[in-house]
Amino acid sequence: MIAKENLTKLYYSIGEVAKMFHLNPSNIRFWEKEFSQLQPKKNKKGDRKFSPDDILLIQRIYQLTHEDGFTLEGAKKALKHKTKQTDSAEHLTTEIGVEQAISQLEAIKFKLLNWKG
Repeated sequence: MIAKENLTKLYYSIGEVAKMFHLNPSNIRFWEKEFSQLQPKKNKKGDRKFSPDDILLIQRIYQLTHEDGFTLEGAKKALKHKTKQTDSAEHLTTEIGVEQAISQLEAIKFKLLNWKG
């Protein structure tokens, strides 16, 4: 398992990424076509540059296809399902944050009104 904090470079070449997962670069190029979420930057020469987030996505795809036994279609569905769960969790967290802020502001308002008079 690769942890994000262990990825110290801003960008990695396709060869470096392939070595991390013991894959051929062609596997990674194929995944790039199959998984719309995987969109590495390309320089003027067309060389792919993978960010740490790209590498974590590749790690997830690798885990699903090589370790968990998912087909490519199953891995695509699993990644989309995970994205929807993450979006829902972030939305819920935001709502809770707003509720807490309102509660704190109401408490401050109450204190100020009582302090005033």
